[in-house]
Amino acid sequence: MGKNQNESIEISVSPADLYNEELILSKAASKLKVSASDIQEVKIIRRSVDARPRRPVYRLRVKAIMDREEQDSAPGFMPQIVNSERKVLIIGAGPAGYFAALECIQQGLTPMIIERGKDVQARRRDLRAIQQFGEVNPDSNYCFGEGGAGTYSDGKLYTRSHKRGNIERILRILVEHGAHQDILIDAHPHIGSNKLPAIIRQIRENIIACGGQVLFQHRVVDFVMEAKRCMGAMVSIEGGAPVDIIADAVILATGHSARDIFELCIKHDISLEAKDFALGVRIEHPQALIDQIQYNQRKREENLPASSYSLACQVSGVGVFSFCMCPGGLIVPAATSPGEMVVNGMSLSKRDSPYANAGTVVEISQAYLAEEGFTGVLAGVDYQRSIEQAIFEAGDGSQRAPAQRLTDFVSHQLSGDDMSSSYIPGVYAAPMHELLPDYISQKLREAILAFESKMKGYLTEEAVIVGLESRTSSPIRIPRDKDSLMSPGIQRLFPCGEGAGYAGGILSAAMDGINVARKVSKHLA
Repeated sequence: MGKNQNESIEISVSPADLYNEELILSKAASKLKVSASDIQEVKIIRRSVDARPRRPVYRLRVKAIMDREEQDSAPGFMPQIVNSERKVLIIGAGPAGYFAALECIQQGLTPMIIERGKDVQARRRDLRAIQQFGEVNPDSNYCFGEGGAGTYSDGKLYTRSHKRGNIERILRILVEHGAHQDILIDAHPHIGSNKLPAIIRQIRENIIACGGQVLFQHRVVDFVMEAKRCMGAMVSIEGGAPVDIIADAVILATGHSARDIFELCIKHDISLEAKDFALGVRIEHPQALIDQIQYNQRKREENLPASSYSLACQVSGVGVFSFCMCPGGLIVPAATSPGEMVVNGMSLSKRDSPYANAGTVVEISQAYLAEEGFTGVLAGVDYQRSIEQAIFEAGDGSQRAPAQRLTDFVSHQLSGDDMSSSYIPGVYAAPMHELLPDYISQKLREAILAFESKMKGYLTEEAVIVGLESRTSSPIRIPRDKDSLMSPGIQRLFPCGEGAGYAGGILSAAMDGINVARKVSKHLA
């Protein structure tokens, strides 16, 4: 019969035939050397666009099912009521915190999540305030609030950290809470910032239904410590008088923009390590131009997604790379305190914006920071803050962002005010080549020239640089014991996720949350 029954195989189809079930069945049968009538079902288990041929195609990994003995995959999350005396305080309601809570429930532990920001619905008002009026709420913004930074920053579900955990299980959990089934098969799955809030809300409701708690506008102002043991957190509730929340273990799952948490760690001699990070700008092109370059088509073919790119090079031994590419996306304001200029990228589920943007950033090493006079464990934080404030002060006091045509940036020329950008607060013409530190500016310039040689058409006057992209990853790592995942020397405190330096996106943060929750369960057993 050729290949074994139910074995997965790879076939290719044109974008127009992506949903042609009869053709896909015929191709699978031909490759397996069986009759189409022998196949009961063709199940797509992975799909990706291959733009290398002159005309793009879809590569499909499919499973031709010829018997029904296969069982469906086990559920990602099994709801159960927890009424355990073992309570776990989880600080932060981002993907690390929420997936840690789900795993605590699976382990029979009662999670209590506290979040400085608001729930996803109430949070929208603060996003509108920063976009339309330039008002930054330091507790509720694009970074802080239910779901974390990922909620309103695209919802990409891609990670290289496959060894850290079961990615398929995380995707199944998201589908069980409302995500589209396509994320289970797409090579680069994506949910979209318009779809994520409902999914996050459903996860929260499930946590509560199982006996957990989720408390918003609870800002941690201190840790409750007792003889090198973290007993809980002192919390300011909606700006009121602080109260202590005590638990049997504490999972610290804040994002890397929660700089005040690093200060609290120093106060209580909780170990911190400075780590390298990256900083730069957002570069925005017309999406149609990126499609033309990547697909070799003047107009994107039916069923082809908005195209993306990934670029990287070395400039004098320093890495410069694209980051968080958002095809059909928008640039959004991501400051977490007044007086800062920070931008980020996002896409809605359809990725139908006429713009494509990507962070384009330069690696920042500890050696470079020391040369610039930034030393100590918070050197990276201080450097980020200094540039964010300097870029803000160069403006008019609003959240309008400085911008420059890509060609003008390379040639050190000031652009006119007629630049087009998706950035909602608006942009103004500025000499980004002068506003950025020379180290950043020069390496970006050389990288852009290198990227043009790799991707003809990238360097164009239609592209615009918008600043500042400074929150790519945490400049701090909170060390933890390799086996227990506990903070060394501090009992009952479990650093977790992006803020602790162990994740770089929704999936890796979710995996880390699950892994940490399992270690907490083992510790409390």
